[in-house]
Amino acid sequence: MAPPPSGEFAIRLTKPFTDSPTSKIEIIGEPNRPATIKHTTHAGAENQTLIIKEGSIDASDSNELMDLVRPLAGFPSNPDEDIYGLGVRLDLATFEVQWDNGEDVEGAEAKSNPTEENKQTFKDVVESIEALTRQKAKERTS
Repeated sequence: MAPPPSGEFAIRLTKPFTDSPTSKIEIIGEPNRPATIKHTTHAGAENQTLIIKEGSIDASDSNELMDLVRPLAGFPSNPDEDIYGLGVRLDLATFEVQWDNGEDVEGAEAKSNPTEENKQTFKDVVESIEALTRQKAKERTS
């Protein structure tokens, strides 16, 4: 996974870990600048209804988010199993960190089990991204 162009970052959090996503959070931006946040939820019969919430986060939240995800670099990943047990897939593409808990990542501890500390750090990052989304992303109005 190559770093994004010109210092951009992209963070994607999808649920569930496998199968078609029913929830996807995307945060895209550049360091020291505001970023956009988009939350897409598939709901209703056979997930046919899309609910889209969008917003932005300011530069300080953007920088805090980068600091938060940085420790995940090198954590174990596994394309076949949800080794963190949260039912989510987290894909990070920043200048410093290219990591995805659902892929074989070069430099990551391949297919090994994460430590309890790894699991807690992963959980903290996921919960922070979800909280930021609840605060900042609002439903689109036509």
